Amino acid sequence: MKLEAKGFITILTGLYSFQDCVHFLASVRKFHREPIIVLIDRVPQFLYPLLQVFGNVILKPAPKNENPVLSSRQAKLALYGESLFDKTIYMDCDICLLSPIDEVFDFLDAVDLLVTEDVQPAIAKAANLLRVKQDIISTLQSVGLPLNENSIQYNGGFIAFTNSSKNQELFDFFKKYFDIVVANQDVLLLKDQGAFAAAIASVKPKMKTLSPVYNYLDKWKDVYAIDKPIKVMHCTYPYRPQYAKNVTRTLFTRIFDRTAKILLPNQLNNPWRLK
Repeated sequence: MKLEAKGFITILTGLYSFQDCVHFLASVRKFHREPIIVLIDRVPQFLYPLLQVFGNVILKPAPKNENPVLSSRQAKLALYGESLFDKTIYMDCDICLLSPIDEVFDFLDAVDLLVTEDVQPAIAKAANLLRVKQDIISTLQSVGLPLNENSIQYNGGFIAFTNSSKNQELFDFFKKYFDIVVANQDVLLLKDQGAFAAAIASVKPKMKTLSPVYNYLDKWKDVYAIDKPIKVMHCTYPYRPQYAKNVTRTLFTRIFDRTAKILLPNQLNNPWRLK
């Protein structure tokens, strides 16, 4: 099948993220006309039209799992295989575009992969990956992740990639290392950053690290030192600052948000976020 030139992809596993996803789609559609794939699971089909109302939205099944967090992680491993595009921008569904990002597609003319660093980029200090309080590098190495003091933790909420053999290899290794994470839940949290960093270290794709303005985690705003306008805000909708909420404010989203308060579970009380 001939691939389309470029497009977006996101993941929606469970109703807790449904409001986030509606506003994600609204923000992308405000600035872009490219197709958007949503890998979806554990959402009743009668709600699908609320996603498809934004036009050119392709719903594809995500890996099924009772735990929507694990399902979303497994869907991220499948991003390369599920993409229909030569150039793909993946974003978590709790992201809001604040301006067009056409240049990201252009950046992919020169590299295989575009990423952003985590707010704590040093793997050696990434205590967020462990369930236990012990040395981080030696713990990660002991389970089979090829990481060292120089390894970087990237935030998987924003990944752009090309259709290439190098990225096929990258995602194969990503799956291999995430299987290790799942098999060692006694010491590791169910996160994908360590596996992704290990895959990058193993495959060494031609890549570029983008500025935090392309993956700005508002929760950690005091950590950043940036001098350019934020383009991509990463923040669940209930906590989003008003200027970002205004980006997706329409008659449709206003009616939806009022209904969501009554009918949808509150993302802030999502018990799976603690797993």
